[in-house]
Amino acid sequence: MMKLKELESCLQQVDAFEEPKILLEQYPTSPHIAACMLYTIQSTFDDIEGKLVADLGCGCGVLSIGAAMLDAGLCVGFDIDEDALDIFRRNAEEFEISNVDLVQCDLCSLEPDAYAKKFDTVIMNPPFGTKHNQGMDMKFLKAALTMAKTAVYSLHKTSTREHIQKKANDWGVKMEVIAELRYDLPASYKFHKKKSVSSYTLSHHSLRQYMFSSRYFKLY
Repeated sequence: MMKLKELESCLQQVDAFEEPKILLEQYPTSPHIAACMLYTIQSTFDDIEGKLVADLGCGCGVLSIGAAMLDAGLCVGFDIDEDALDIFRRNAEEFEISNVDLVQCDLCSLEPDAYAKKFDTVIMNPPFGTKHNQGMDMKFLKAALTMAKTAVYSLHKTSTREHIQKKANDWGVKMEVIAELRYDLPASYKFHKKKSVSSYTLSHHSLRQYMFSSRYFKLY
């Protein structure tokens, strides 16, 4: 298996958003966070290599490309934004990666059974669900839980942990925090006066033995 530092080094070459769209909360997943997340999923839980993986809100593809490098059978990226998917395609071509595919769609308006239980593993760094996107993070999580057969790994702000735990309980899902990662949010938009420090939690929802367990990386 590729070493963590090698994976992070490769992901540093993945192009990010050229003109991020605030309405879509387009913040890049840093190569460091992406590498730590994916390496943990594979080395600890064996949920990438040879698996059918979905990346929800894939953006420019850093998680999908990292999963492909860790020998996913196939990683399918889902995003609503055509511009982001164009960058994703370019990234995949530059790395000569063939075990990725793309789907342009609005995850919040998918038919509930459109991709039900179609993927072994779902990975995602969903929108934070703030401001005009209230609750978007939970909509992504709900979609992920319907799509995965085995596990969902998700990044969330630490401040939302109690809310996510409550939702997980409501949905009959066991949630587990498996890492806390410091996230230095770059000043991507005009209203950002300076970069801010946030935190992600990686959560994992496992479907083994008829139980969802959600593990998540926490951002702080």
